[in-house]
Amino acid sequence: MKTYDFICIGGGSAGFNAARVAAGLGRKVAVIDGARQLGGLCILRGCMPSKTLIYAAEILHHAQHAGRFGLKVTGAHADMKAVHARKKRIIGDFARYRVDALTGGKFDLYRTYAEFIDPHTLQLSDGRKLRGKYFLLGTGSKVSTPPVPGLREARAWTSDDVLDLDFLPKSVLVLGGGIVACELAQYLHRMGSKVTLVQRSPNILRDHSAEASRVVQKAFTDEGIELFTDTKLSSVTRDKSGYTVKFLNNGRLVTRRAAHLFNALGREPNTSKLGLAAAGVKTKPNGQVIINRWQQTSTPHIYAAGDCSGPAEIVHIAIEQGILAARHAAKVKSLKPVDFSLLLNVVFTDPQLATIGALERGLDERGVKYLVASYPFNDHGKSILMEANYGYVKVLAEPKRGRILGAEIVGKDAGELIHAFSTPLAMRATVRDMLRAPWYHPTLAEIITYPLEEIAEQLK
Repeated sequence: MKTYDFICIGGGSAGFNAARVAAGLGRKVAVIDGARQLGGLCILRGCMPSKTLIYAAEILHHAQHAGRFGLKVTGAHADMKAVHARKKRIIGDFARYRVDALTGGKFDLYRTYAEFIDPHTLQLSDGRKLRGKYFLLGTGSKVSTPPVPGLREARAWTSDDVLDLDFLPKSVLVLGGGIVACELAQYLHRMGSKVTLVQRSPNILRDHSAEASRVVQKAFTDEGIELFTDTKLSSVTRDKSGYTVKFLNNGRLVTRRAAHLFNALGREPNTSKLGLAAAGVKTKPNGQVIINRWQQTSTPHIYAAGDCSGPAEIVHIAIEQGILAARHAAKVKSLKPVDFSLLLNVVFTDPQLATIGALERGLDERGVKYLVASYPFNDHGKSILMEANYGYVKVLAEPKRGRILGAEIVGKDAGELIHAFSTPLAMRATVRDMLRAPWYHPTLAEIITYPLEEIAEQLK
């Protein structure tokens, strides 16, 4: 039986980066990943394929609406086989880079699954056993199927299926209103499918502010997506011609049919087959691994990072967590836990929705006083000439000195613009510090100066 200093279960963003750092610190490291393809969710079935497709749909959308700019573009349509082939080529390159890194010899790679049989021993699915001094759980998440009558039996599409389409669905019912549901619903609509989105909460993107969510909702309905919010799903049925979904909305029973059904009702931690009880690792009822600020589980030599432990299912957070775990296990001094006061989040709908740092809801709940100012995209020169009129920039600041606490941007390229706040927030800069920097005219980024100036005036 082989023994290792550090064993990573899962070779995605958290596991790979933890293994890389642990090996660099001189530890004997193993990575265990039994997935059919190596690369992890982000590369294979998440961030990269979805953004490849979403950008293609954005190009098509602009071509089909070129008349707004005085241009004539005729016959613009999606060649789904070509779009699919391009996605496979791009993602294949990303995946090969990760495979090369995993198989480059810096650590041992086991193409199997693993289960704890005691706190220091793993049983592999190929019959072998491994012992480890420290472990990192980085097994990610999987699609969940809520107890909606008929949903499990209907065998609906998941995001994996939507991202792998090489044909244009005539019509699609999308169940859910989270990030994956919204991004891919708009993608399908822009490529040419008839899309109906059914969300249980009062607003789509419920983890974001209601104000931001309403902007995206308005854009969706203006484009022609049929949108139902504040619903209760009653049943899902399937027949030879497609799917029927029944749900309550505003006190009445609504029925919708479509050729295809996309279950985007959320994901759950992928931890059920790890034998965590045998290792003494405690989880929440949904399977999420409970961790402390150093990524340690209830069994201190076992760490967890990424989607399987949360609290934020975001790639750069998973990477930070994995690296922190590897360094903590190696007894590196002067470590700091992941700073969630700098949390950065982007939704790649159009308009995009991006946030960083503290948000109004969180500050209100904690009773923290703050100044707030916002400015709309439809009153800004560059966004107007780009026909990018949805949304706003909002800045939150401490009321005494004007230190930046957080920002929220809904609008064109919000995911890029939000990074204007990353360094100032990390450096605890003020609105006046940011205003000392030059802002070129006319740019989209220039819009950020207007709420900064308004808060600076309030400070006077």
